[in-house]
Order: sequence, then C-alpha cells, then structure tokens
Amino acid sequence: MSRLVIVSNRVADLRASTQTGGLAVALADALRERGGIWFGWNGEKEGETGGEPTVETIGKVERVAAPLSPQDVADYYFGYANSVLWPLFHYRLDLVDYRPAFFAGYSRVNETFARQLLPFLKPDDLVWSHDYHLILLASHLRRLGCRQRMGFFLHIPFPPPDLLHASPNHAELVDALLDYDVIGFQTHTDAGNFKLYLAEHTPAVELGENRFRIGERTILIDRFPIGIDAAGFAALAQDADEEVKIDLMRRQVLGRRQIIGVDRLDYSKGLPERMKAFGRLLERHPELEKTVTFLQIAPPTREEVDAYGDIRMELEALAGSINGRFSDFNWTPVRYIHRPVPRGRIAPLFRGSQVGLVTPLRDGMNLVAKEYVAAQDPDNPGVLVLSKFAGAAEEMRQALIVNPYDIEGMARQLHRALTMPLKERQRRHAALLDHVTRQDAAAWLATFLAALKPPAENRNPAAAGHEAA
Repeated sequence: MSRLVIVSNRVADLRASTQTGGLAVALADALRERGGIWFGWNGEKEGETGGEPTVETIGKVERVAAPLSPQDVADYYFGYANSVLWPLFHYRLDLVDYRPAFFAGYSRVNETFARQLLPFLKPDDLVWSHDYHLILLASHLRRLGCRQRMGFFLHIPFPPPDLLHASPNHAELVDALLDYDVIGFQTHTDAGNFKLYLAEHTPAVELGENRFRIGERTILIDRFPIGIDAAGFAALAQDADEEVKIDLMRRQVLGRRQIIGVDRLDYSKGLPERMKAFGRLLERHPELEKTVTFLQIAPPTREEVDAYGDIRMELEALAGSINGRFSDFNWTPVRYIHRPVPRGRIAPLFRGSQVGLVTPLRDGMNLVAKEYVAAQDPDNPGVLVLSKFAGAAEEMRQALIVNPYDIEGMARQLHRALTMPLKERQRRHAALLDHVTRQDAAAWLATFLAALKPPAENRNPAAAGHEAA
C-alpha cells in the first residue's frame, strides 16, 4: 500500500484526541493506517519562509510544519488566497482585491512548500493537495522532477470561465492544476465549470468518463462530494453538557422552538439575509412572538480582511434591530454568538433545534447541513432549510430548498418548517439521513484515493519515477 502524503494550508494536530471535523478525522485515520506525511504551514505569523520545518513522528506518520514570514502570511494567505481566490471562487467579484505582489507571494510560498516537501517523498507516494491555497503546488513539484501520482481537491466552489477571467492569473492557475493527475470538485456544477474552461481555452482533449488528455498525460476530473462522520456526530449530539440540558429544558417548559445557524463569520454564508428573513417571519406571523428564537453562532475568521469587519458590523446591527423591535422582558428573539463554540456543545444544540437554517450565498458543500441532519432524533426530527447555492443542495433534495436572495421566500419556508407535520418531517429526515450516512467522510476518502491510485501497469515502485533525495 502506497504511503499517503497530505498537503494542506495548515497542518493538523495529529496528537489531538479528536480533530475539528469529520474531514480531519478521516484524513488522520487514513494516514495512521497507511503511513505517510501531513505537510503544511505551522499557522504562526512570525517565522521565516523556507526556514527549517518542525518534524514530529507520530506512529507511522510524519507531521511536517513549515514556517512563513509575516510578509508571506500577508501576501499568500490574507492576500492572494483570501482577498482574491476566496471571493472570486465564491462569485463575489466586487470583493476581489487583486495586487501583483499577492500573486508573487502566493507563487513563492507554493514553490517553497514544494522544495521543503521534496526530501520527504518516496517514489511510490500518493500526494494529495487540499484547497485553493495550494493550486500551484504540483506544478512546482513537477519542475523539481517529481513523478508521483498527485491529486488535488477543491473544498470551495469553482467559478464559470467568465468569472475566472477576472483574475489576471487565470491561465496560470488552470495550467498548474493540469499538473495534477486527479482534480476533484464538490459538485457537478464546479466540475462542469472547470471542464468548460478547458474546452474553451486549452488544447485539452476530452476522452470520456471524465478523463482528459493534456499532451502525453491523462487527467481525471470529477465530482467527489465530501461527507462527515455521521455516526460520530450523532453520538456527540446525544451527550449534552449541563448548560445545554438546562437551555433545552427551559425551552420545553416555555413551549419555545429554536431555529439554529452555525457558520464562520463570512460574507459567503448569507448571514444578513437569513437574519432579515427571520425578522420578516416575525412580521408576517405575530402569533410566533415569544414562541420561537433564532440562535446564530458565527465565530470570527480572517478579521484582518476588511470585508469581514464589514459583515460583522452589519450582522450586529441587524440582530440589535430585530431584538429592539420584537423582544420582551422575558423573550429575546435573536441570540447571536460571535465566538467559537465547541463541537461537543453544537451537536446537542442541533438536536434540540426544530429548524436548521443553512443559507449560504455560495458554498462548496457545507457540512453544517449534514451535521444538522445527523444530529436529529429520528422519531422527532427537525427540518433542514437549505440554500440552493450550497453544494449540499445537489444531493439533499429532501430539505426545504430556498433562494437566499429571496427574503420573502425564506420567511415562508421558515414558517413551513416550523409548522410541518411530524410524518412529513420523519419522511424527509429519513431520506436525508440515509444519504448522509452512506456518503460519509470515509466513503469520500476511499473514492478519491481509489481514483488517485496509479494504473495497474504503473504500480511497480521501480517505475514510479523520481525518488527525492
């Protein structure tokens, strides 16, 4: 069995007893089973790019954490990755802040990571690069002589060609992606957008069955929808701490229901729109006053980027406005939490909430939708209200699908969710849970790694190409 080499923007803490999500759990478990490397930035902002990485050996796994300089953190991470690629790939051209220095830093860090990773590689390793931070990695590794099988998975959306052209570096990005052997996307739409770019702007030849020929190389381009550890999250949901139990009992005694949203504070998540929809729900249905609350958990993220400060101020103003109009001395309609909340607490909060509100303006997949479903009591499940622009909507058709730009429509669907009969809730949840359980994180991992395996004729390690010195 070939070793697995995971490369991500930040390296995971493999000594932690639990990871921060089903993805990290699945990847960590695969590494422990096969042996291999997890390589990435150490997450610190005061280092030296190209400096000696920290190496830890944990069982059969080497954890390699590389430093970055403050300037490269600014240009590579906050600059090109999060001020250009993130808004561009989420269809927000109005928020793209392109500067030539950003792309120079992005390329420099990808090249440095490639050089630092090189000495750790063996000829038959499978190299799996994750997300928009590392699009250029395979290109730099190929230039260094690496011939290992390399895969790339994009966790966020991929835009159509006309939007991608907003980046002056669009051709370089696509050319670099074509140095991978397998390119994975979350949805048919994302994979289709990339294939359309290839058809319109490259000499790539489509061979059928999602395979394309570029020169003498054959590349697989496909959809690999990511999942969660459904069983693990369901177990977590049934183990509430005392504070959560008290909150649940209080709502039961008062006969109050809860709508819940859990998202990083990000402009792609549609947080102001959903808060407006909740306010409109209370306007349209005054009978719901004192009977329903909206809990929005939105921990901070990338606060150094100006757009995130703007969304925070807007959200706080909306929450204050709704509470000012509707609250009473013993009822606050909006509860807004702007700090991290442990998964062990979020899971039972999902289980105790009658509606899960997941309404991004654009999202690669959105695992919160799947976690909400996994957390529910099958005998008395809540209702998932899901944006049509979340990647999860491609699979989770039994949710109430909404347009997050349509405030009135979301308010109507929220009312429908709150008044849905038990039998319909059970039927919808059963279908959703079956999908979430079958298409879990382990299935996603196995499917991608099966695609990344070399063809049978190339499985002889002696023919695997370059061996790193």
